Amino acid sequence: MRLTKSISCPALLVIGALACAPAWPAHAYALWGKPRYAADFRHFDYVNPDAPKGGTLRLVSNLRYSTFDKYNPFTLKGSPPAYLADMMFETLLTGSLDETATGYGLLAEDVDVPADGMSATFRLRREARFHNGKPVLAKDVKHSFDTLMSKYAAPSYKTIMAEVEDCEVLDERTVRFRFRKPNRELPLTVGGALPIFSADWGVENGKAKPFDEVVTDIPIGSGPYKIGPVKFGKDITYERDPHYWGAGLPVRVGTANFDRVAIKIYRDSTARLEALKAGEFDLMRINSAGDWARRLTGKRFDSGELRKGQFENRLPSGFQSFFLNTRRPLLEDVRVREALGLAFDYEWMNRQMFYGAYRRVHGLFGNTACAARGEPSAAEHALLDPFGNELPPGTLGPMIEPPRTDGDHSLRANLRKAQQLLEEAGWAVDKDGVLRNAQGQPLVLEYLDSSESGVKVVTPWMRNLEKLGIQLKVRMVDYALYQQRLDKYDYDIISLNIPGTPNPGQEYAEFFGSAAADQEGSFNFVGLKSPAVDAVIKAMVGAKSEEGMLAACRALERIVVHGHYLIPQWTSPTHRMVYNAWRVAYPDVIPPYSPGELWAVYVWWARMPPQTAHIQAGSS
Repeated sequence: MRLTKSISCPALLVIGALACAPAWPAHAYALWGKPRYAADFRHFDYVNPDAPKGGTLRLVSNLRYSTFDKYNPFTLKGSPPAYLADMMFETLLTGSLDETATGYGLLAEDVDVPADGMSATFRLRREARFHNGKPVLAKDVKHSFDTLMSKYAAPSYKTIMAEVEDCEVLDERTVRFRFRKPNRELPLTVGGALPIFSADWGVENGKAKPFDEVVTDIPIGSGPYKIGPVKFGKDITYERDPHYWGAGLPVRVGTANFDRVAIKIYRDSTARLEALKAGEFDLMRINSAGDWARRLTGKRFDSGELRKGQFENRLPSGFQSFFLNTRRPLLEDVRVREALGLAFDYEWMNRQMFYGAYRRVHGLFGNTACAARGEPSAAEHALLDPFGNELPPGTLGPMIEPPRTDGDHSLRANLRKAQQLLEEAGWAVDKDGVLRNAQGQPLVLEYLDSSESGVKVVTPWMRNLEKLGIQLKVRMVDYALYQQRLDKYDYDIISLNIPGTPNPGQEYAEFFGSAAADQEGSFNFVGLKSPAVDAVIKAMVGAKSEEGMLAACRALERIVVHGHYLIPQWTSPTHRMVYNAWRVAYPDVIPPYSPGELWAVYVWWARMPPQTAHIQAGSS
């Protein structure tokens, strides 16, 4: 399993500690202390080391698009099939699911970070092999780095590795990454977020094609699975490599237990749900509270074949939100953005539409120590004060909370406040009830989505905005066009779910950094350009202590929240999944940082027929 989180590209879950980094090769690299697992560990605590190998795990695609047109997950254009990057490509280090800030040797048998923190050296395992049987060598690592930093790859890699000076081959199996300056996260960025692929991938008639022309060439990775039967654009099956080189590694024991992982694609959620109830696949994550509460019924549920499981976790809540594109003139004014948020009645939606299943998102770093609370600390002031009036109003005061409509709070009061903000920003309602600015321009905005549930979610918000004289239109498009418009920032408002991390780093420059704002295909969806944000992200990445990192994280959260670039939505503390209890089983120990469906792909196993079964754990 790779140390990644994504919406369509990788970013870190871990950050390395340079202040206490070893000056000798080590089996792991940890943040703020020792790794959970010692050098002689045999397997992770949450796996079943005796899990049987075999069978097929049948899954539904977890991606929003309803087709795929390439096998290369690292380029900007096109859509790869679900799970391909996780199944086929490995990294130098890999993380565990029961700690948040450590990388253990995978392709690399050890990592060496000198006391000055200016480099990280990895020694590759002699047994490491690509799917074509060739050894994984230092030249392949350098090739992967150089390729992903080129103009032909998705731009996110350049952002998260912006402080990596270069990658140099020291010998056949030793590679060194040199850094522009000491940086806590970089040893684990290059170790855990850089997928390694063979230099032979994309070579045709002895000549390498430009990477963006490597489209349907079968990937040459080193992971436990290879591509099996495919209905191109529709379904794909990954088959376990019987010659997989790493099966005996401690980080791999008890994992990759299925012989096959078959992925089916359905065009809409109704078809997926009916296919689940018909027994067409073995596990499905349920994102709809209505489906979970009312629609998971039928004979397979009555018999116990299909079971509903709510798997609690301690994952960061992330920031699922409406993203407001400040590149649009109508959304430039912070008062307008705040007014839009005041018209969003989360409590009513959670009660009437979501069966009380969710919690409100608060800022960027919910469920982690990075979350800002109360007044800024002295350390936060030191980061924020130099920017004074450049900061959004209220940034140097108490941390604000999303508007509420329960208890002593009401939607009416929120709308009155919104109306006042709009008046201050130069907007007034005309005789026809339309909100217009001094130039007579109406406040008409477009919400862009490719999901069929988008209209349902925004309809209550639209009704409240109408009371303010604001018109919110919904534009539904297919996923290909949706992705194209996202890449070009051609939207007013979109809805995205960004996974969180307890150890934020350079990837936040991709979300909120000035350099990413004008870079096509970046994740700076709100168009934020702020010297203050750039400075606190720089401080966050370069912090010399945990306290310094936390102060910078909280400062960043204060700026973004007080700037009202996002309208926070909701999160769930559990993974809601339906699984076929007659066909699959899972370990007794549920890791606290389980990544939902990928947890099943990683460590669940197929139930064998009674005469061969010897593992029955985790069925209830």
